Amino acid sequence: MTDRPRARRSAPPAKTIPNLSLDIRAESRRWRELGHLAALRDIAGEALRAGLAVAPRQPLDGAELSLLLTDDRRIRIVNRDWRGFDKATNVLSFPAAPPARIAASPLLGDIVVAYETVAREAEAEGKSLADHFRHLVIHGLLHLLGEDHETEAEARRMEALEVEALASLGIADPYADSELVKQAASASAELSRS
Repeated sequence: MTDRPRARRSAPPAKTIPNLSLDIRAESRRWRELGHLAALRDIAGEALRAGLAVAPRQPLDGAELSLLLTDDRRIRIVNRDWRGFDKATNVLSFPAAPPARIAASPLLGDIVVAYETVAREAEAEGKSLADHFRHLVIHGLLHLLGEDHETEAEARRMEALEVEALASLGIADPYADSELVKQAASASAELSRS
């Protein structure tokens, strides 16, 4: 036996979550009708912190992010003009810097969220509007931080990050039911081939 004290294992340092400068604007009366913009800012801030906690890439501390709360009519125009898809969607993200430069960019980018689509999806999926909004803010943030879902591998990675961030907020996995649907469709297709 030795008289030397044991070396203590220290816990890994906690991940430092950078502060973001959030500019939020409600362009649609539907968002404004929900109540105070301050409450939406708090919900968005909560979602951004959860997303940053799981994100592999981190932005510059104090980087600016804008969140535009709009409607289906406006997001359809933006989707058509910037992405070539002439239809409304729930969320769009516009990164200010390529992934390799995110950590040095004072501008993170823009997230645009459409009220009618978000409300319709939340109702169809049995979710609260606030929880679905949190999910879409996290989704948009991850896009700004260089994540994507163009390939199956990218989609799995991004979904896993979203699920982890949402779980930290006490929100259930939004993809759980879709996976069950995929499995059921796969089993059904296999049965019809036999």
